[in-house]
Amino acid sequence: MSWSAVVLAGGRGSRLGGVDKASVVVGGRTLLDHVLDAVALAERTVVVGPRKAGVPGVTWAREDPPGGGPVAGLAAGLAHVTTDLVVVLAVDQPGITRSTVDRLLAAIGDTGAVLVDDEGRSQWLIGAWRTAALRRALPPDPRDASMRSVLGPLDAVPVTARPGEARDVDTPRDLTP
Repeated sequence: MSWSAVVLAGGRGSRLGGVDKASVVVGGRTLLDHVLDAVALAERTVVVGPRKAGVPGVTWAREDPPGGGPVAGLAAGLAHVTTDLVVVLAVDQPGITRSTVDRLLAAIGDTGAVLVDDEGRSQWLIGAWRTAALRRALPPDPRDASMRSVLGPLDAVPVTARPGEARDVDTPRDLTP
């Protein structure tokens, strides 16, 4: 099965004091490294965010305008996707593994599959999708649109998160396990 990955790494990191989340170190590795390991088997990986030196094998893209939000980032990333399936992940998800990605890809229904946390919330920044469904769902102007408003109507298959998979890093407190 051929698939691509879009990693959303263009956030402002405002709750972390404005730091670049992709460069934050958790468990001895950057958050970007964690996510790139999870999607290492992708045919193409597109990282949407500021270009970083020393990150081989990825395609870089920027949302328009920079800081336009995750849906704008998704639109920028999808412009580089040629496969029928795409995994979409935020960079601040250190609990995501290849196993997570495999389970999401295996669960794709008519439109996609999304990870659901232990409180029953869909984690819209952790999913696998049919590329055509995502393209149809994108609004004409994706700036500042919410992922839930765009992806929620797609009726994705829920995939229950294993312990730690839905953990994200938003605040300094989230940096400690």
